[in-house]
Amino acid sequence: MSVSVNLSFLRQPWLLAGLLLTVPLAGYGQPAAPAPAPGAAPILVLNSLDADVSVIDPVSWREVRRLPTGKEPHHLYLTPDEKSVIVANAGADSLTFIDPRTAEIQRTIRGILDPYHLRFSPDMKWLVTAGNRLHHVDLYRWDGKDITLAKRIPTGKTPSHIWIDSKSTTAYITMQDSDELVAVDLASQQLKWRVKTGALPADVYGTADDRLVMVGLTGSDSVEVFDVSDGPARPVRKIKTGLGAHAFRAAADKRFVYVSNRVANTISKLDLQSLQVVDTYLAPGGPDCMEILAGGKLLLTTSRWAKKLTVIDLETKQVVRQVKVGKSPHGVWTLDHAPR
Repeated sequence: MSVSVNLSFLRQPWLLAGLLLTVPLAGYGQPAAPAPAPGAAPILVLNSLDADVSVIDPVSWREVRRLPTGKEPHHLYLTPDEKSVIVANAGADSLTFIDPRTAEIQRTIRGILDPYHLRFSPDMKWLVTAGNRLHHVDLYRWDGKDITLAKRIPTGKTPSHIWIDSKSTTAYITMQDSDELVAVDLASQQLKWRVKTGALPADVYGTADDRLVMVGLTGSDSVEVFDVSDGPARPVRKIKTGLGAHAFRAAADKRFVYVSNRVANTISKLDLQSLQVVDTYLAPGGPDCMEILAGGKLLLTTSRWAKKLTVIDLETKQVVRQVKVGKSPHGVWTLDHAPR
């Protein structure tokens, strides 16, 4: 079976060099373990090139089983009722619903064209998906159980990640291969504006007051900050984090946000008040998506090139363990996460 893989990030030569020079930590070779302890929600890791999900026991820190999904599962998101986590299978044109407490597959919705990234609006009325290979953004209405396509919006090249403001009025989407940030008005289902960004914009993150939007520049070494409070986005600052700045994960304190730098093999801690890097953590193997466990002490990141889930102690700044998972691990999530 052929697998379609988006390798557009390799248009930057130093990105390829960083990939090849990455040296992951040694694997642990741990055998399968019993199911997660009662009350401990499993950790889910999406293996994009294996078309499945690794289920990890957070007590023994071992992979206990794999769940088949569809080709290219990249990102996942919790439903508003918190009864399902949705895995978006971009290459299979499908959504897989998984019980976040038992890690059992509940159902699959097919005919969802190219769902690479996905996000619910805060008012829980909209599910927005980014069609990475087909260059569109889809707006779905959510009735509490099913989704209905309301509008398909053609965009720039390679829609990547989505952020929706706190009032559920605007969705911001990065265009990975046309180097743009676009805004979609959810009420009118129309494109509001588009602005240029730096190279290879990936994840996007908005501040709680809806004034600033940050974009990780995977083709560079920075996070680009835009003011979106009045009209089209206006660039206000670039924050140097590390080569391959990629994904965001908010800290539980509402003041800091973490940025994974995929090529630099680091994670930066940004102060949302000063807009400066205040700490850096080593994260081997090409860190990508992140999760923070309840209590705020441990940060999980998928090590994209090492086929590992890496666990970092945020107090000691040390990698405390790596768990072997599948090929090209991408999204990571658990119900027992710190507040976002």
